[in-house]
Amino acid sequence: MIWNAIKSSLLSSLPESEFGLWIKPLECREQSEQSIELVGPDRYFCAWVEDRYIDLMKGAAGKMGMTPEIKVLAAEAPVVSRTSSTREQLRLPGVSVNQSRYRSLHPAFTFDQFMVGESNVLAQSACSALATGDRTYGNCLFMNSTTGLGKSHLTQAVVHEVLNSAPATRMQYLTAQQFTADMVKNLRSNSMEQFSKKYINSCDLLLVEDVHTLVGKNKTQEELNTILDYLIKSGRRVILTSAVAPNKLKGLDEDFRSRMTSGLVTDIVCPDYDTRTRIIQHKLHGSNLQLDEELVDYLARKLKGDIRRVESTILGIKAKSSLRRQAPDMDMLKEIMSGFVCQTEEMSAAGIRDLVSEQFKVSTDDLRSRSRKRAITYPRQIAMYLTRKFTKDSLADIGGMYNRDHSTVLYAVKVITRDMARQQATKEQVDMLCSKLEH
Repeated sequence: MIWNAIKSSLLSSLPESEFGLWIKPLECREQSEQSIELVGPDRYFCAWVEDRYIDLMKGAAGKMGMTPEIKVLAAEAPVVSRTSSTREQLRLPGVSVNQSRYRSLHPAFTFDQFMVGESNVLAQSACSALATGDRTYGNCLFMNSTTGLGKSHLTQAVVHEVLNSAPATRMQYLTAQQFTADMVKNLRSNSMEQFSKKYINSCDLLLVEDVHTLVGKNKTQEELNTILDYLIKSGRRVILTSAVAPNKLKGLDEDFRSRMTSGLVTDIVCPDYDTRTRIIQHKLHGSNLQLDEELVDYLARKLKGDIRRVESTILGIKAKSSLRRQAPDMDMLKEIMSGFVCQTEEMSAAGIRDLVSEQFKVSTDDLRSRSRKRAITYPRQIAMYLTRKFTKDSLADIGGMYNRDHSTVLYAVKVITRDMARQQATKEQVDMLCSKLEH
């Protein structure tokens, strides 16, 4: 059978987890040397398969001397998990009825697609461990960050991994709002005992997102607190996410706050320059785009924080480039990004420090160190000079950035000003950095 031969080829070329999630669920409706018609669970699933795996399938068929047209169609009746006439969520392939409850999953929110850096390495390591049942980081994790930094990506990566490697796991994945709605529904139908059993007796892994929305909802806090108490004490795995740090959540029951943070608490901060660069390059590759190093550098310096801005910008670049039939250039990037808030943000001392660190290939720790090596002191003095030039920070504040006092900053400004007047190389280097900061 042609399709079986193609599947065997893909099994040997793809990671087992990836094959199990995206290839195994496909059913072959028709096949011949001229065409193969496959059926997937829904149109989003099919679109992802078409985008990522059709070429691999055709390549496998080509090795057998065939060039069939391959179509991937959505099933006419999507598989759903239903216990009554009420609406339930779609099931992923291979998950049995009533086994778990979860939000719709993004196909790309997997561990393989997550860019790890200093800003998120602890959260990623803890999620990866919990997904495989490793208790190195304990059995309870609380992640918090502002929007667009990867909380949902990591949470869904855990779900993907568990569904693939241990599908028998009894798992509940939902938002705090969904938890509240479920509780209210059971209260109205006088079935709270059934509600408790679902989350306590029939749950090996609980994932609740956006717990900051529970502020002021005392009854929901009380119910979730009871569930967390049982699950954590019995060694079950729990992952909670929030857009606000637990100590800043006002109007939260103290016992509930304590229970949520009884395990590992970690925040995800904005990615540094190197991580932003890797994220941008990864997104560009996924969109079949290529940018010059200068343009990637520009994006990495401007697109800080919310990763969705990166995705939106790259979509804009691809659309305008295709529409105008021209390669992306700096003018196009500036035009696309002109609407972003980040374009008008004030220069920050930290941003200048990061730029100097990247330009001179020294770490920010080196810049703050007591080292007097020329390779460290020179970029440190330039960073102080640029911070004085582009920000309103006081001499003391600038000095504090580099573990120095205000007199050292004054000396640095004097030295760089003198060297720019005497040495063309220094002037060109500082002018180039100023140009990057002003763009």
